[in-house]
Amino acid sequence: MSEVALPAHAHHTYGHAMLPALMEQGTYAVDPEPSGPPWRLWDEIGPDEAEARGVFAPVFSLSFGAPGAVVIAPGDARGTVLIPERCEGYCMGITGADGPNLACANCGRPVATRVDDCSLWQAVWFAPDAVRRVPGDGPGDGPDDGPGRRAAGWEELSQERPGTPPIDPCGGWNPRWEAAAGAALAHLLVASEGRPVALPDGLVTDMFGHVLDALLPPGPPVRPAALAGPGLPDPGPAAGIVLVPRHPRTGEAWQPAGGADVVPLAAEVWAHLAFHNERLLVPATGGLPDGVLRDDPPPMRPWSRFRPDPHVLLSTLARLPAVRQPWLRGIYDRVKAQPYARPF
Repeated sequence: MSEVALPAHAHHTYGHAMLPALMEQGTYAVDPEPSGPPWRLWDEIGPDEAEARGVFAPVFSLSFGAPGAVVIAPGDARGTVLIPERCEGYCMGITGADGPNLACANCGRPVATRVDDCSLWQAVWFAPDAVRRVPGDGPGDGPDDGPGRRAAGWEELSQERPGTPPIDPCGGWNPRWEAAAGAALAHLLVASEGRPVALPDGLVTDMFGHVLDALLPPGPPVRPAALAGPGLPDPGPAAGIVLVPRHPRTGEAWQPAGGADVVPLAAEVWAHLAFHNERLLVPATGGLPDGVLRDDPPPMRPWSRFRPDPHVLLSTLARLPAVRQPWLRGIYDRVKAQPYARPF
């Protein structure tokens, strides 16, 4: 098993749908934040104690359980059995709301929680005090991000992760994109400094344009933004904000040479934005003038406008110290009060 960064959609819920596995086969991630009971409401915690926990804006509640839960794909779990009396679900599967529902097959101790109900990413979450990591037997020929596996450099990522398409087979937006955009939007708002942002044409504007127009005041001065990262030309000093990939294994954001403000974006989403050409143009036939091109096949188009996930936005923004600025706290409070109102 190789360690990777915790996905942006790890705690994301999505509609009334059966979602796939959260983690890729053979990988695991560690949640650095506490999880599970006991839970305390915001009114019981107060801003000082919350800030000591790295939370800078009001949330409904915070876990005071142990940090370090380990998540894997359900198919990678071994030596566990379900605890029947803890297998309650809301709709089509198990939610894990009753606590750990997987026990060690040898000793019977509860060790993990399996989640596979609709709206939830399928996963097995191991309790922090129930497992420990030990070196594997695979080859290790360099800096290691997990037992037996060398960490990929930035230039290797384009080969390993060609990008995740933005549209799912049913014609809706990919939920991974919505969660990744929610996390990136929090950093984009901070980088905007409360000013309008000029985005590059295409999918980047589809993702963030209407939301930024609704949340930020109009008019100059404008902060220009651009895509940047391995394999792309340097956007130059004109770009005050750069959207860069977040390394899928280390979680670190790619750093530009200049002094632009960095907005990290999930690597599989960034790769599609950076390198995927949605329009496959071929010469038109059927009596049209020479030199006319058409799409073949036409690029997929969604049935609705793109919607960054507001809950991922709020969770990310609450953990950025900049949210204490009055203008940004005003945006946070507005979205928190009505997470499904315009522009979401």
